[in-house]
Amino acid sequence: MKLQPLILALCVIGATPAAYAAAQATDKQLASVAAQSLKDKLKGLESFRAQFEQSVIDHEGHLIQSGKGEIALQYPAKIRWQQDEPDETLLVSDGLRTVYFDSFAEQATILNTLGLIDTTPFVLLTTQDPKQWQKYQVAEISGGYRIEPVQSGAQVERLDVLFADGGLKIGQLNVTDSSGQISSFKFSDAQVNVPIDAAQFKFVIPEGVVVDDQTQSD
Repeated sequence: MKLQPLILALCVIGATPAAYAAAQATDKQLASVAAQSLKDKLKGLESFRAQFEQSVIDHEGHLIQSGKGEIALQYPAKIRWQQDEPDETLLVSDGLRTVYFDSFAEQATILNTLGLIDTTPFVLLTTQDPKQWQKYQVAEISGGYRIEPVQSGAQVERLDVLFADGGLKIGQLNVTDSSGQISSFKFSDAQVNVPIDAAQFKFVIPEGVVVDDQTQSD
């Protein structure tokens, strides 16, 4: 028999502390199993490259932006994220240092790659470091996994990673931020475990641009 929502809510409210503690323990066990399942899956993902189309939906369900670009990932912690529309931006990480370049603003921001994990779970896709994974909880969802920060206050509240046909190819990423805005990235022409030129993960900052080096404060 399907419980009505109100009755179900009352059952939860009326649960004993022992039952609540048991439920919490079960949730932690499930999260641990899901995290290990995702880590095991990502162990087989040595590299990934694809085109993407982006859509940004606000908290009221309205489309406020769309764009496209390309992505390249390589273990460990190497990322190249190039957005061509609506603005040209580039994020490049060699595993240690990340550079975010906005060609329109003529500004480059230099970041510590591992420090990015504190603000976005996206970097988890390229590392097996248990210290970084401990900062997030993982749950299995239809077609993939949901990653959420353990501590509140993060800019990114949720990352849904959906795999195409149950394989290693990432089919879609859905990112929910603290304002309720959802950015969806749908991938096409995906290639898994193909050689990627090391130069793709290097970026020489052009002369004359403003440089904001945030690694000095880490």
